[in-house]
Amino acid sequence: MNTHAQPAALDVVSRPHDPKIGVEHRKAVAGALADCLADTYLLMIKTHGVHWNVMGPLFHAIHEMTEEHYGDMFEAADVMAERMRALGALAPSNVRAMLDRSEIRENGEASSAGAMIEELAQDHETLARRMHRMAEAAGEAGDIVSEDLAVGRSAFHEKSAWMLRSLAAS
Repeated sequence: MNTHAQPAALDVVSRPHDPKIGVEHRKAVAGALADCLADTYLLMIKTHGVHWNVMGPLFHAIHEMTEEHYGDMFEAADVMAERMRALGALAPSNVRAMLDRSEIRENGEASSAGAMIEELAQDHETLARRMHRMAEAAGEAGDIVSEDLAVGRSAFHEKSAWMLRSLAAS
């Protein structure tokens, strides 16, 4: 007799569903969300790495800015995953799925503070462009919630790229 039997409540398996919320092409919008979620999560990790490893006279400014950025992206990833669930899709939930969907590439070897800042700025611009595409797809599908989410996230990434480049300007 198995004394460690799992309660039936824990036997439930997550699966896609079909919500009746009036959004056309939910799968396409959820796919765009999954792409942006993957990009956001990987950029969050890269930003955290810069936060930990940056050195030099601008250490404190970069350390503080990157902490603000990765905190924001962590919260945003959760919002995007929950929006995917509201659309009836499953969110990517493993590193391989994130890497496969993302346009953000992993960090290379350790580099200068300037090189790290430039790479983060480029990644924020990549993500802003991806958010623009998601906003367009959501708008065409009549999904004002996902469209609004993408517009707000794009604004964050555009501002972050500008702030990082301004910090590194000499």
